[in-house]
Amino acid sequence: MAEFVVVLGAGESGMGAAYLAHKKGFEVFLSDSGTISPEHKKELVALGIAFEEGQHMLERMRGTKVVVKSPGIPDTAPVVVSLKQAGAKVISEIEFAAPFAPLAKWVCITGSNGKTTTTNLVYEILHAGGLNVGMAGNVGRSLARMVADEQHDVYVLELSSFQLDGMSDFKADVAILLNITPDHLDRYDHRMENYVASKFRIAQNMRASDTLILNADDAEIKNYLASHNLSAGCVYFSQENTELRGGYVCEAILHITLGSQVWQIPVSELSLKGKHNVYNSLAASMAAVSCGVTTEIICEVLRTFKGIEHRLEFVRERDGVRYINDSKATNVDSAWYALESMTTPVVWIAGGTDKGNDYAPLQGFVKEKVHTLICLGVDNAKLRLAFAGAVENFVEVRSAHDAVEAAARFAKKGDTVLLSPACASFDLFKNYEDRGRQFKQAVMAL
Repeated sequence: MAEFVVVLGAGESGMGAAYLAHKKGFEVFLSDSGTISPEHKKELVALGIAFEEGQHMLERMRGTKVVVKSPGIPDTAPVVVSLKQAGAKVISEIEFAAPFAPLAKWVCITGSNGKTTTTNLVYEILHAGGLNVGMAGNVGRSLARMVADEQHDVYVLELSSFQLDGMSDFKADVAILLNITPDHLDRYDHRMENYVASKFRIAQNMRASDTLILNADDAEIKNYLASHNLSAGCVYFSQENTELRGGYVCEAILHITLGSQVWQIPVSELSLKGKHNVYNSLAASMAAVSCGVTTEIICEVLRTFKGIEHRLEFVRERDGVRYINDSKATNVDSAWYALESMTTPVVWIAGGTDKGNDYAPLQGFVKEKVHTLICLGVDNAKLRLAFAGAVENFVEVRSAHDAVEAAARFAKKGDTVLLSPACASFDLFKNYEDRGRQFKQAVMAL
């Protein structure tokens, strides 16, 4: 009789896990407390995978030893607690999928901000270097579905804290921890130390022969390292300390000194602009060096990389005004990076579902750079209160179309219209992708 696997959640992660389990001969039952999309139900029926929606019936899950949990489901969910009490091992889709690629090398990236850009940059460098590489995880396609259909020598994985929470046996060969700033604290008992510990799970099981790439300038990372000994081979990147062996910036030049590699590239030549992207470029370069990619290829990709959708994405220039889509900035720290990178006066579009935001870190940039704040959200009272007196103009809107129309009225030649919400999108949009695409459509329709 085939081993029985339960999958919780029918999103990209859950569907990939169910598909892989089915392909490997497991008996699979998928359960989602919400509504399963028609496309996903059609696939489950075609595969002959049993499923339920709108509930979690524990009776149908009895006897399972392995539960693959989608990252959006908290460990405190009653169904998860009950299954653990019954003796089941609850793991993430990454933990489930990785053993089916036993010979692969794993390059893993996490951090509160910048991980999607860095993951894509690492992938592009390794691909340009001729490696047989796949990219998966929090960045889009599930690892489980990728492993089920194709095999790669190297996998580049973006990992959220939620994914890391469900991983115990997995080991990265190369790992990057970009930064740690407050985010998702509702999942961590509102205790920053719990969130920090979750991020550092990326280093679990790593040995001295593996490479852990750490931001030496990040306060939370420094505090954690002061009281914890890691078994991984740690190397560091910095824009403040030029004495590091790893990656650093000195006199506007990016330096890499790692292993036998010693090289440099002017920051002005990097295609990704802004202080935050210098960090991303440093970390990605060090990961690529650790995978054996040559200096020439790394520098070429650093000069030509186009960035990713919804992250400081240039949309168009109209009447001398640049329009930038940074819809992926769903927290204050991400918006800070976006505003920091602006070199022109700004019409700032912000707002959405507030996650307990403290807007104080943005005050300096807003006073210096922003003349108009367009509040795109159902409840904008907190934004208005935070920046009263800091900007000349406030506008409240409830759609991307109205936000862009208002921005076009207030923007002058030489300005930048920046969508960088600092909030989640769920009050008015399906997700940040939907918000970003509606913004771009409205900009192109001007």
